[in-house]
Amino acid sequence: TIDIPARFRNSKAVGPILGLTPVLHESGESRRIGRISCCGDRMMRTLLYEAAQTLLTRVTKWSWLRAWAMNVARRRGRQKAIVALARRLAVIMQRMWRDGTEFRWTRQDIMPKAA
Repeated sequence: TIDIPARFRNSKAVGPILGLTPVLHESGESRRIGRISCCGDRMMRTLLYEAAQTLLTRVTKWSWLRAWAMNVARRRGRQKAIVALARRLAVIMQRMWRDGTEFRWTRQDIMPKAA
C-alpha cells in the first residue's frame, strides 16, 4: 500500500491514507467525530487492526507503545484504543522504513547510554 515511504511529507499523513482517522460530521453549530473513514486499502487496515489487537491483548512483553494504548483504552475504550494503536503502528512502521531504524521496545533503548 505504501510503495514509496518518502512520498509522505510527514509520517502522520499515513493514517488518513489507510482510513484510520475519524470522520467529522459538521453542520452549522454541531461538530461530531464519527467512526473511521474506511478509505484506502481494506486489507492493510485489517492487518494493522489485528496487529494492534494482538499487541494490546496477547503480547506479554512490556513496551512503551502498549502502555500508551492501555492509557487510551482506560480513557476512551478498548475499540478506540485498538484503532488508535493501529494508526500509530502505521506511522511507526512508515518512519522505520524511511529511516532504516529498528523498533525500540523500551525507553532505555531510545536514550543513548552514558559511557
